[in-house]
Amino acid sequence: MRDYMQGARDSIPIMLGVMPFGITCGVMGLAAGLTPAETILMSLLVFAGAAQFICITMLGAGITGWGLIVFTTLLINLRHLLMGASLAPQLLKLPLARQILLAFALTDESYAITVNRTAQVGYSANYQMGSSWALYFTWALSTIVGVLVGSYIPDPLAWGLDFAMPAVFLAMLVPRLNNPVSVAVCLVAAVTAVVGAAYLPGKWYIIAACVSASIVGGLLEKEENHAV
Repeated sequence: MRDYMQGARDSIPIMLGVMPFGITCGVMGLAAGLTPAETILMSLLVFAGAAQFICITMLGAGITGWGLIVFTTLLINLRHLLMGASLAPQLLKLPLARQILLAFALTDESYAITVNRTAQVGYSANYQMGSSWALYFTWALSTIVGVLVGSYIPDPLAWGLDFAMPAVFLAMLVPRLNNPVSVAVCLVAAVTAVVGAAYLPGKWYIIAACVSASIVGGLLEKEENHAV
């Protein structure tokens, strides 16, 4: 229980960044023609911000083919395969029911918090659970708020609170750049993401950055181990 509560507490700064996105999701869902119940259920059952925004945008544009929507959101969330793979050695030791709960609630934010803590004191499933579900309920409640007061808040992101999330990510990233391999991987990911965002369609730059950084990190760590 102590690790669970610690995971939830460590997620508080990111919750502040999640809130305006959740509210916006509620507002956009109604604007795209979804009912309040459908909008809220999407956040409860999908729990994937970027995928939900894309889905809502497609529905608002009149695209109703579920095959195309599912395929598009799958591409956006392919990065979860990499995050899941990095946690697999720990997750596979847990009961199946717990694996399913942790896999469902895995997000970029909870992953970043979990791996940062794992590097410091080791992995804890309770810690990841606390972080993941604190963010889940924040997202769900924010979506409900967006549905209830959407007509009074035309553009929640105009508050500028959307910068809170990337700022927290940077704060967690910088202390991890404590060796040449980490710095090199970060630079490769950053350059690939920027170039990819300029020249690749959709969200492919995210996948390109993840894959290129993973390859470079693997090669550099292999060379470092051989040198030792």
